[in-house]
Amino acid sequence: MPKTAQERTLPQIIISTDDHERLMRLSSAAARTMPDVASVLAEELDRAQVLPRDRWADAVVCMGSEVEFRDDMTGRIQTVTLVFPDEADIGQGRISILTPIGTALIGLAVGQSITWETRSGDERRLTVLGVRQATA
Repeated sequence: MPKTAQERTLPQIIISTDDHERLMRLSSAAARTMPDVASVLAEELDRAQVLPRDRWADAVVCMGSEVEFRDDMTGRIQTVTLVFPDEADIGQGRISILTPIGTALIGLAVGQSITWETRSGDERRLTVLGVRQATA
């Protein structure tokens, strides 16, 4: 069973007002079909500092961000784009927020690390190395 946010030491995260509202609705909608991931996403949203998008740095992972991160257990570096479920395409590196790794990435800043639990129950740790915001 996944650990709750209170059972892990978690880094401070920042989420934009717009992303927070949309993700709260998504979490509620996913509660029946994906209760574990929806619950973890809701916990992340509850603990996040919510700010207007113009009040925080571009080095924070938000929806649509391209994120370079390192798997701290293997040293493998990956680059993915964090997206809503209907935009996900693993072959194109587009990772849904409704995956354990997507939920782990939201709100992190460059240099921050987080321990997260895979769907199989394994604990992993990742560190954000770079963030590039989508251009409008």
